[in-house]
Amino acid sequence: MGATKRVLVCLSGGVDSAIAALLLQKEGFDVAGITFWLWSFPGAPDWKGENKCCSLAQAALTARELGIPHQTIDISNQFYHLIIKDFIARYRIGETPNPCGRCNRHLRFAAALHYAKEGGFDFVATGHHVRLVNEKGQVKLYKGVDRRKDQTYFLYGLRQPDLHRLLFPVGELTKQEVFTLADKYGLSAAVLPESQDLCFAFEGDYTFLFSDADLQPGKIIDQQGKVLGRHTGLPRYTIGQRRGLGITADRPLYVVKINAAANQLIVGEESELYTKQLHAVGANFLSSEPIADGTYLHARIRYRTPAVPARFNRIAADQFTLLFDRPQRAIAPGQLVALYQGDSLLGGGTISTTT
Repeated sequence: MGATKRVLVCLSGGVDSAIAALLLQKEGFDVAGITFWLWSFPGAPDWKGENKCCSLAQAALTARELGIPHQTIDISNQFYHLIIKDFIARYRIGETPNPCGRCNRHLRFAAALHYAKEGGFDFVATGHHVRLVNEKGQVKLYKGVDRRKDQTYFLYGLRQPDLHRLLFPVGELTKQEVFTLADKYGLSAAVLPESQDLCFAFEGDYTFLFSDADLQPGKIIDQQGKVLGRHTGLPRYTIGQRRGLGITADRPLYVVKINAAANQLIVGEESELYTKQLHAVGANFLSSEPIADGTYLHARIRYRTPAVPARFNRIAADQFTLLFDRPQRAIAPGQLVALYQGDSLLGGGTISTTT
């Protein structure tokens, strides 16, 4: 009989990661927990070990309830330099960044896999609602059973070597089944509220990260250059936004472009939000088998919107274009685009431009 496999579970303090650890225990794995803290860099808010995506105290309590060893590791410095600085820089050039995807790609999984290797663990597990399927030696990432909670969109940055060392135990469960299990086994994580937004955007506000210069008021203009009002700092706006513009007009107006160089917000009618093609950079593909030019696939341009048909063409090793069957609304540079073939995540990138 082979040696017991060891797995390091990323515990956030939430119910999904708690159930991931529980299920692996029941499968006979030797389980330990790890929690990363991201908010100790100079100038960071004093959140006392808890924000919208993790709770150090609750993660430690989950580990005690399960009877597993647990450690907390501060990776604030890496988080600040890899994620926060990029987040600020992208807003400064008029983009709408998605730090969650970047964090998963460049920090969280890399850190977890690093500490797992150092500690002699065979696998890393998380509570993401995604599924792994082994097909002819290639590990593929599929949407979770609970489509409302599917998180493949944020994991386009994973690679084959990563996927061979990862486990996602809750991907086969609905969210209700996760809560039912937590209640059955008396895990206190079952009563915690779910996190939906950015971990650092309390009540939707992340402007504390920006300097006064970043939040300088400027003009709101229409496509003809007519001044309609004043904005309160470009990081407060995104493509497609209608509410909170502080302008009056005889028709609904939306943010259609952000001109960071001129500190201007350009507004227009809803019809002006639609574009049919995007260019993505910083691409990653999960399989070692390349996607052929002209491949017809589905693309998701925002987490909460369905994937839609598009034709793929590679421009460079880390760049591609997508031509959609139908024009898409409010595609925002800086956001992620994830590529799918059916339920299988193929890869993705960061939206650079649209036409």
